[in-house]
Amino acid sequence: MAWPIIRESICIFLRPTYSSWLNQVELWFAKIERDMIARGIFTSTTDLRRKLMQYIRAHNKTCQPFSGRTPTSNIESLHHELRLQH
Repeated sequence: MAWPIIRESICIFLRPTYSSWLNQVELWFAKIERDMIARGIFTSTTDLRRKLMQYIRAHNKTCQPFSGRTPTSNIESLHHELRLQH
């Protein structure tokens, strides 16, 4: 009987340890698609390849590692917003 009372205040976020590198790959391809492919006009596959390599070179000049961590304050505010919706 205690579980229904406790679960109101608990949020569990699980991420399998084996998938962490896959998340990084997915983030990278999503960024390419969002920033370059979705907005681009390409006349051929050669043109696509050339513009993709330009994008990658420009990105690599100022790139930063992707972060897999979210500050607790972000999680708490999201939790608060979700509770307001229900």
